[in-house]
Amino acid sequence: MPAFRLVMSRVTEDYLLLALLLLLPLLLWLQPASPANLVALVDWHTVTALAGLMLLSRALEDSGYLARFAAWLLPRCHSERLLALLMLLFAALLSAIVTNDVALFILLPITLSIGRLTGLPVGQLIIFLALAVNAGSALTPIGNPQNLLLWQASGYSFWQFTSMMAPLALSLLLLILLLSSLVFGSGKLSITVPHNNSADNRRLFACSLAGYPLFILAMEYQLAPYAALVILALYLLLKRSVVTGIDWLLLLVFMLMFIDLGLLAQLPLLQQLAVQLIALPDGSYLGSAILSQLMSNVPAAIFLQHFTDDWRALSWGVTVGGFGLAIGSLANLIALRLSKQSGLWREFHYWSLPVFLCSLGLGVLIL
Repeated sequence: MPAFRLVMSRVTEDYLLLALLLLLPLLLWLQPASPANLVALVDWHTVTALAGLMLLSRALEDSGYLARFAAWLLPRCHSERLLALLMLLFAALLSAIVTNDVALFILLPITLSIGRLTGLPVGQLIIFLALAVNAGSALTPIGNPQNLLLWQASGYSFWQFTSMMAPLALSLLLLILLLSSLVFGSGKLSITVPHNNSADNRRLFACSLAGYPLFILAMEYQLAPYAALVILALYLLLKRSVVTGIDWLLLLVFMLMFIDLGLLAQLPLLQQLAVQLIALPDGSYLGSAILSQLMSNVPAAIFLQHFTDDWRALSWGVTVGGFGLAIGSLANLIALRLSKQSGLWREFHYWSLPVFLCSLGLGVLIL
């Protein structure tokens, strides 16, 4: 019973989870579906991939070696601004190669370690990391799920798609870097809490680090569910605290998002809205950006590919749609949930909504 009360307490404090749970009965009333159809709406490859990445990143954090890396990095960065610039550039580059979600799972534990060592509030850095991976991942076809989908649907080569996305992705990254140079100060960084190396677990670090490329390879071959089960079993045997330490409710949030947004996309009213948005001037671009704010950019890309063949406008629109509201991109939700920083959801929108508007206008000018 105490465990049940703890879970219920966490559920009632999780406003996004509560909103998704309350929305589900309404959507089922408007668009009835069988339990089998609801299960089919969930992208189990994505959910199990997230589970595996959460386990690996938690294990890396628990090993203590990410905090050791943060302690090595801090004396080499002469200011908060330089640290932010290096972290954002690395996040953008990494996200273009290994996807935005994976980049966050690698960099968020390091960022949290920096916060513990220096006493600095790292909320703003986490917000800008989420913005940077959304911009950087837009560059390549493998940077995020919506690019992968639209790349395959368009029939373009890897380099054709990358060339198509480069003007927007590089412009968005430049915008975010310029904004970060204004936000982060020139104050000197210092370690206020030294890292205790004696508590580091070398075996846990080595196994988890080796697990990353193997798990990414399993994801590429659509084997994420099996690989995630193997990782779960290994940590249950070797380090059970890794399994109990991750945010399992985040997976429930994603499952409910797939179900709720899948039902939403089936509503005739939304389909009519999509047709009207596409019919507007620059409709493929503006419509996909706006729709991403309502249903996240991956479902928006899946939905709108049936209404337009303007692949550049559509790809650019769902990229820009990843900014703005937190629901616009799954990477935003991952960053905000894993950070566990008080008041970060509100502060995220303080920065992301202006970035969305600037990006929207920037895309129109370039197009």
